[in-house]
Amino acid sequence: MRDADASRGEFAGHTALVTGAAQGIGEAVVRALAERGATVAATDRSADELVRTVARLTDRTAGDRTAGRVVPYRLDVTDPDGVACAVERVTRELGPVDTLVNVAGVLRTGSALETTDREWADVFAVNTTGVFHLSRAVVAGMAARGSGSVVTVASNAAGIPRAGMSVYAASKAAAVAFTKCLGLEVAARGVRCNVVCPGSTDTPMQRSLWDGTEVPRSVIDGDLAAHRTGIPLGRVARPEDIAEAVVFLASDRARHITMQDLYVDGGATLR
Repeated sequence: MRDADASRGEFAGHTALVTGAAQGIGEAVVRALAERGATVAATDRSADELVRTVARLTDRTAGDRTAGRVVPYRLDVTDPDGVACAVERVTRELGPVDTLVNVAGVLRTGSALETTDREWADVFAVNTTGVFHLSRAVVAGMAARGSGSVVTVASNAAGIPRAGMSVYAASKAAAVAFTKCLGLEVAARGVRCNVVCPGSTDTPMQRSLWDGTEVPRSVIDGDLAAHRTGIPLGRVARPEDIAEAVVFLASDRARHITMQDLYVDGGATLR
């Protein structure tokens, strides 16, 4: 069994860029990378929330000499010029990006037939085009240096039909396909590209689907009327569960893994 402290410092000297870092899975990924020694560019379009998150993470790692530092950068992944400028700034101030983690995402639910053009465009702009913008801006430098890792956080909805989630599922499936195709193109230049597909995870996005603060039984048990499977492990994931999978795929422990999608959903998709 791997020693609990063996991974401390494994990202020392590495620069990571994480999108959607202000809360939820993104915040957990930033924390996990920083605790392992990475210098992390934490990015989000919500500047105020991001600053509070970074301050909280900095307080948490204060006094830990193996921890890296976390630096906030406001970033809207839908803005290609803004992305290019932000990546250039991160590279100048923190160093070339060794690890890119695409977490930023939005959720819209509703019937496919009632979805508006604007709702479709808004979801794809973040969940799919945002992944493209960051990958294009970051991976060219990785390929030129001969090393790097990209992890895109998608969703298990990308691999199983979900009633009322057609736009979200389609955007995540597109992000998965793009990340794998990118991985094929840059594999020979030492860059690995993988995907983590979470299931139901206790985040603000997930809680927006609940009535109240308790996990609905239908999430755990499934909903036959909606053709939705339950979660065999009987629990909703914590953001840290997803972050651990991301960190593994980004690390040298996964040095021979690329173009894979890892489902972290308690068995909900029965894969």
